[in-house]
Amino acid sequence: MLTRIDHIGIACFDLDRTVEFYRATYGFEVFHTEVNEEQGVREAMLRINGTSDGGASYLQLLEPTREDSGVGKWLAKNGEGVHHVAFGTADVDGDAAAIREKGVRVLYDEPRTGSMGSRITFLHPKDCHGVLTELVTAAGRGQGDAGTDGTDGPHGG
Repeated sequence: MLTRIDHIGIACFDLDRTVEFYRATYGFEVFHTEVNEEQGVREAMLRINGTSDGGASYLQLLEPTREDSGVGKWLAKNGEGVHHVAFGTADVDGDAAAIREKGVRVLYDEPRTGSMGSRITFLHPKDCHGVLTELVTAAGRGQGDAGTDGTDGPHGG
């Protein structure tokens, strides 16, 4: 069962400049940064608030590290802006399978690794009214638990 909006992914050309905008304008601070080589992005997670299920909501700022990455291609076509919406779930595998059974295309056969060891998959935007949708299970929660500490760290990819 999807439990919350985990994060909103925002594609940008210059991660440092975009982080500074969100810090100076809204007071959001960086909670976590990393480079995801598989997805070809450098990212910063800005924590917005906590939630009753122990999770949190974030803005995920994404800068491509290569032009042929999904985010790189998206930026070239669309420019900066909202790239995807991510929903948190305790069971990305089960929820992806249930959604697939309803006729929505799931982009990965098996969930992949996202931020901080989370497990993620994406739903095809053409099946979701034009919105690229991500499903996220945080590391240390639900299926795929790698034995991490279960803190409310960022979850997406």
